[in-house]
Amino acid sequence: MPLGELRVDELDDGPQEGLFDLPPGSRHARARVVLLTGPSGSGKTSLTRRVGLPVVSLDDFYLDGDHPGLPRRYGVVDWDSPRTWDKTGAMAALVELATTGEAELPVYDIPTNARTGTTRLSLDGFPVFIAEGIFAAEIVEACLEEDILADALCIFRPRAQTFWFRLMRDLGEARKPPVTLVRRGLNLARNEPAMIADLVAKGCRKVRVEEAERDIRALLTAH
Repeated sequence: MPLGELRVDELDDGPQEGLFDLPPGSRHARARVVLLTGPSGSGKTSLTRRVGLPVVSLDDFYLDGDHPGLPRRYGVVDWDSPRTWDKTGAMAALVELATTGEAELPVYDIPTNARTGTTRLSLDGFPVFIAEGIFAAEIVEACLEEDILADALCIFRPRAQTFWFRLMRDLGEARKPPVTLVRRGLNLARNEPAMIADLVAKGCRKVRVEEAERDIRALLTAH
């Protein structure tokens, strides 16, 4: 089945027949992944640009807006729920990258809630790559089982800063109507401490942006 047709409900907490050809952990990884997460607007994307490593945007694994059964909030799809995300497809792509050095990735358009194509990412010999997105913590355990995890980081900064940077980005990109963006942003700000606690509970280390950059660069230097 092509990556784009895999469904989020095809991966639960148990082993999945046919997901990978070999048992978890049985491959030799050419590279390992740093999972980078944190509240929307915390600086994940700008950090990845600075460190210069190959990057998988996990947001590109969102399901299309017309996918059946998507959760809803405030009258629209709740894009902050991991149920809107293709966990199976994301893991398949990360394993392929780690073991072969390249993979086909979806391209997702957030304003229209749809995949618009694919792109091929090559690691070009880098021993470390980054997968960033708000749902990265959902695959910490799976990456450990596949022995492809280099680190799992949750970055944070003061909530007022996160709210402002997120709102400016979303308005600039016309991601959703302004009223929806403000209402969503206020809700995310209220829930941010609980969200970070959940990400840490799922296996991520809570670090400030500058600490994350230092640790990622140290991983690259160590190889």
